[in-house]
Amino acid sequence: MASRAPDEAIDYRASMPFLAIHAACSLAIWTGVSRAALIVCLALYAIRMFGITAGYHRYFSHRSYKTSRVFQFVLAWLGGMSAQKGALWWAAHHRSHHASADTREDVHSPMLRGFRWSHVGWFLCSRYTHTDPRLIRDLIRYPELLFLNRFHALPPAALAVSVLLVGILLQTFAPGLNTGPAQMLVWGFFVSTVLVYHGTFVVNSLAHVFGRRRFPTRDDSRNNFLIALITFGEGWHNNHHYAPSSERQGFYWWEIDLSHCILQVLKWCGVVWDLQKPPPRVYEIR
Repeated sequence: MASRAPDEAIDYRASMPFLAIHAACSLAIWTGVSRAALIVCLALYAIRMFGITAGYHRYFSHRSYKTSRVFQFVLAWLGGMSAQKGALWWAAHHRSHHASADTREDVHSPMLRGFRWSHVGWFLCSRYTHTDPRLIRDLIRYPELLFLNRFHALPPAALAVSVLLVGILLQTFAPGLNTGPAQMLVWGFFVSTVLVYHGTFVVNSLAHVFGRRRFPTRDDSRNNFLIALITFGEGWHNNHHYAPSSERQGFYWWEIDLSHCILQVLKWCGVVWDLQKPPPRVYEIR
């Protein structure tokens, strides 16, 4: 297993918001839970997972489809609500990962650095807080993306305030739902955010360890049905590493890829276009 560099230690000061969000989930013991809170929790999980998978990953990192500048900003905001820093930061590190997957230069290889590092350690260390502009020359020309990258705490903070306000409104005008601002904040923001965190991170830590390897890629990427379900299609990871420019990551109808399904609907509505298909060679291997 590769040794850690001195600047790869966890930066606990910078990681306080991340750790605090996890700790805040324990408040559910006092707030309890209601059906309304669970619905909001799952709805915001779905919206933000789409922001990560279809936005941060398939659009910003791989440019696997095209869209307008307005919807580009929407995708950056939706992904930003997940508190996984800005779209430019995310895309730069993901492009670096693909260039060196499962080698010593890989940011988060579980094969070389272990589960804890690949799952969350790299995300919390001081070495990877910088956004390398050389890797995202196609994106840095947009000032609104630079703004969101610099003030990446703005979308999640705005979401937390919005969820709190929703709780106040529900408590006032729909008391029969048995919810309130504290409960809505805990479940709608804190619990939901933690679920999105670890739903995203398992692609790095587990989808290179457990699953089937359909394609003989240079890395250890694998296809995993369960990970694909919770990540809206990202679990077809060996497919993705074999054809990273493809917008669709579930190459067959039985490989459930919810992000692809949603993008198809958006394509029919004219919101996105030029969705890149898997190259014909992928269907030569079963």
